[in-house]
Amino acid sequence: MSNSDPENKIQVEVVYPLPDEQKVLQVKVEKGTFAKDAVRQSGLLKLYPEINLDEASIGIYSRLLKSDEIVCDGDRIEIYRPLLADPKEVRKRRAEEAKAAKAAKLAAKKSTS
Repeated sequence: MSNSDPENKIQVEVVYPLPDEQKVLQVKVEKGTFAKDAVRQSGLLKLYPEINLDEASIGIYSRLLKSDEIVCDGDRIEIYRPLLADPKEVRKRRAEEAKAAKAAKLAAKKSTS
């Protein structure tokens, strides 16, 4: 079976979520293709040159890849953008703001009593 044989091809999706849109590309790749190679073949890096595949985290169906893996037919390869804020810090800040608001409300209630 030669590499150009259609039976040697599989179809995968390459997904890049942005704040206001999600780019989804269908791409046919050779069986045995690594996830990062499928991303390169999709053309997504030309559309979004800010993606650095050497630094970006990628996953398949929300499962973070620890190293490059071979994709299977129907896989959804996702490129994750870096977080803008640490979720733990955001929750901590919200809790502190809620606590301060509650304390201010109690102080205002006591001053009117």
